[in-house]
Amino acid sequence: MKILARHIERDGGGSVSVTPECDEDLYHLYNLIQPEDLVCASTVRRVTSESSTGSTESHRVRMQLTISVSKLDFEMDGGIGMSLGENPAAPLGSVTAPGSASEASSATSTPMGSMVLGEAGNTAPPPTLSGATQGHPTLHISGRVAEENPNVRTGSFHTLDIEIQRKLTITKEHWDQHHLEVLEESGEAGNTAEVGAVILGEGKAIVCLMTNNMTLVQQRIQVSMPRKRAGAGYGAAASGAAKITDRFNDQVYNAVVKLLSMPSMRVVLLASPGFWRETMYDFLLAEATRRNDKILMGSEGKRKLLKVHTATTHVHSLMDVLKSPEVMAQLQDTKFTRENQVLDKFLRTLSSDDLRAWYGERAIVLAASRGAIGTLLLSDAMLRCTHPMRRKQWVDLCDQVKSFGGSVVIFSSLHESGRQLNGLGGVAALLTYPLDLDLVEEEEAEMAQDSATQS
Repeated sequence: MKILARHIERDGGGSVSVTPECDEDLYHLYNLIQPEDLVCASTVRRVTSESSTGSTESHRVRMQLTISVSKLDFEMDGGIGMSLGENPAAPLGSVTAPGSASEASSATSTPMGSMVLGEAGNTAPPPTLSGATQGHPTLHISGRVAEENPNVRTGSFHTLDIEIQRKLTITKEHWDQHHLEVLEESGEAGNTAEVGAVILGEGKAIVCLMTNNMTLVQQRIQVSMPRKRAGAGYGAAASGAAKITDRFNDQVYNAVVKLLSMPSMRVVLLASPGFWRETMYDFLLAEATRRNDKILMGSEGKRKLLKVHTATTHVHSLMDVLKSPEVMAQLQDTKFTRENQVLDKFLRTLSSDDLRAWYGERAIVLAASRGAIGTLLLSDAMLRCTHPMRRKQWVDLCDQVKSFGGSVVIFSSLHESGRQLNGLGGVAALLTYPLDLDLVEEEEAEMAQDSATQS
């Protein structure tokens, strides 16, 4: 994301003008913008005008509008989306009754389902032989018009559709530390290290692009491969089967070349549960020689192709792929690999020594108050809390952990590791020394009882 202007005062208030340059930048903006912020961007609105004779006509006019944000919608391909609206504040670690309003609101603002872009489960349209690319994520910002405009009255509702390569300005009363970190991360040139993956099966290929914050399904290719039957080895049947196979292989080849042509591409993973990755790897190299395609013929192209085993042909199996030693060796300094490593360590500790691995909001608050957190695992969904006081509590919790020498890892909800963390409540921690949660809660109850008695 290109940062065009940045004016932040000493008290933390100010504005930043940016231009999103890719799909991932829209997700950065979704994490940056909060309700009650002011957002100014170019938009199109239908305006009705009345002539001197009393006749009316409406036409669409492009204009600059500034709105006070009340709701954000980040939508993905297939209709899966995340939304931010108003929700009540509650102190961190407080216990809410099941089915309460705050619990329901938290459930809607914290995504618990799959957040793989383009992966829409059973609701997605079936893949076609043409392998058309999937839809791109979109960001919609709704609110009331906050500044006077000749064509729109102040206070009327409007929704801004944020587009790539279109400038917008964000004004906040206070830019906290997490906002500034997201801004710096999104603005660093070359920080969008990308990994391509082609998950292969029998007549099936899913082409994915993994960036620091999301996994995007770029293309789906699927053909009905002819079944072997007696006497089908010769003649027209064999010729038709060969044509279908060649068409499928050509589409996969074009997809791999397109991935390798990206300047920030590090590696393209050929993943499959069977022998398909070996067959496709040999085809890619042979086809590159036939076409004299230097992007795959050279040693650099071959180095970027990596064959890995996966248990299934599902997109979510990529998380297990990223744990393999050969993949980790090439991607050890990327954000999503670090997230996978930390979450894997937490799950292993939880199964072997649960006194050093805690999860859940109340448990983490208790551990932080004792300075026992070595590594805090926090979903970015928690930092998107719409109530400013509750969001500040999460930011203060991160600062508290860092003040005791701990580290904080923010997980993206658009990766499989972030989805798993959301299933644990969105927050977990590796402790520096063992603690029994039951004993800690008993101590807290006794301290609360003593303070009530003294008062």
